[in-house]
Amino acid sequence: MGGELCATMGTGLGNSWKKMEKGLNEAVSKSKVGKYFKLEARKSCFTRELRAGTATFLTMAYIITVNATILADSGGPCSISDCTVSANQTTGPDCTVQPNEGYENCLSKVKSDLIVATALSSMIGSFAMGFFANLPLALAPGMGPNAYLAYNLVGFHGSGPISYQTAMAVVLVEGCAFLLIAAFGLRAKLARLIPKPVRLACAAGIGLFIAFVGLQAHQGVGLVGPDSATLVTISACTSIDPVTGECTGGKMRSPTFWLGSVGFLIMSLGLMKEIKGSMIYGILFVTLISWIRGTAVTFFPNTPLGDSNYNYFKKVMDFHKIKSTLGAISFTHFNRSEMKGVIEGEYSAYMIDAGTTVVGAAFGVSPIATYIESSAGIREGGRTGLTAVIVGVYFFLSLFFVPLLSSVPPWAIGPSLVMVGVMMMKVVKDIDWNNIREAVPAFVTMLLMPLTYSISNGIIGGIGLYIALGLYDYIVGWFCWLIKMRRVVSKEHNQVSATAGTAEMVEMI
Repeated sequence: MGGELCATMGTGLGNSWKKMEKGLNEAVSKSKVGKYFKLEARKSCFTRELRAGTATFLTMAYIITVNATILADSGGPCSISDCTVSANQTTGPDCTVQPNEGYENCLSKVKSDLIVATALSSMIGSFAMGFFANLPLALAPGMGPNAYLAYNLVGFHGSGPISYQTAMAVVLVEGCAFLLIAAFGLRAKLARLIPKPVRLACAAGIGLFIAFVGLQAHQGVGLVGPDSATLVTISACTSIDPVTGECTGGKMRSPTFWLGSVGFLIMSLGLMKEIKGSMIYGILFVTLISWIRGTAVTFFPNTPLGDSNYNYFKKVMDFHKIKSTLGAISFTHFNRSEMKGVIEGEYSAYMIDAGTTVVGAAFGVSPIATYIESSAGIREGGRTGLTAVIVGVYFFLSLFFVPLLSSVPPWAIGPSLVMVGVMMMKVVKDIDWNNIREAVPAFVTMLLMPLTYSISNGIIGGIGLYIALGLYDYIVGWFCWLIKMRRVVSKEHNQVSATAGTAEMVEMI
């Protein structure tokens, strides 16, 4: 009797919810909002778009902390002048790569700025895509360009060829150039000029590069580290030499590595079962455990820096103002040699993509891109720009939780970087490995990116080989044509000679 009553109540509640949902969808569809986003024309409804926007955000929310962590590895605007002057800590050029309280405090503030900048630029880009292009596509700083900026242009803690401010000037000019190209409708055509095998290999190579970053100690779980004999080796040590970075403790005994490995397993199982937000769940699991003080895996050790981070973390909610990265743009060294190198709404989408990159540069982040994770929302039924607008709302809400987002440890970020590498490897199947002319450039592109720690080296190597192999066919074909023409001319000459000889004999007779 009780079971029947519960079943009846459940059915009644279900019917009531369906009526409420139907009424809400009809009201929104007939409103100005529904007509603007063409909900009825595209056979969609508000609740479906809401589910789609939620699914998209859950699958890409990791970018808020991951992008900030990667860009903060460049050191941002922090410099030697931020290093603490003390008897125990160096103030020379090495203070940016060795433990220094002053420099680490500066990095902590930069990371908080970059979290806000990432969320803010993603919010603006998603809003613009939804309102102006009416497409269910979400935007955020792209994985790949952020790694290239942090580790190739600026370098780890400013060890690269250009400063962070100059790199932001590069991003600004790039955004303006893309905006101009998109305005003339040339962006898609120019993208096709890159050889297909190299274009596909770039995604896979960048994936390997990002995964390699996630396996290192400073940026990830610390599974791999430097070695004087073999360059790299397995690590996950309990202690690491701050100067050389080599293992000084027991290998494979790092508690943070094993915690990060569990997070990676959670992500893998979730993606295997197609659970939305699997990467967030893995990051969240590792992060929550790392927030417990007094453990071997805590993110808040009993040090001055740990205490400072913990005091900021306890605020939970705080609207952080961008200070160090806002407007950090400089054209002083812009002329250095290192600087050289069809659907409905497509036109608007390209314009918004480029325009948001300009906005992102002003905030201090890498180029903005449309995220492939938008496909999660499309699978949920997202058909209009309302999906993108909902994603933008979620990014806006994240702006109020910076203390929590800035307290995500590197061993929680590392597994997500490796998983990004896994997902970016999918394009390898589209490369024609039976065609050596395509296979060799593609393989070299993928190989050079992680092994030379440079995305640009991989691209240059791949394109160079593709051109060289293509020139070989052209040159051989040209020589074959010359030989053929010579034979034709020789044959005609012999025929003329024979004809002349016959005529001479007839004349003599």
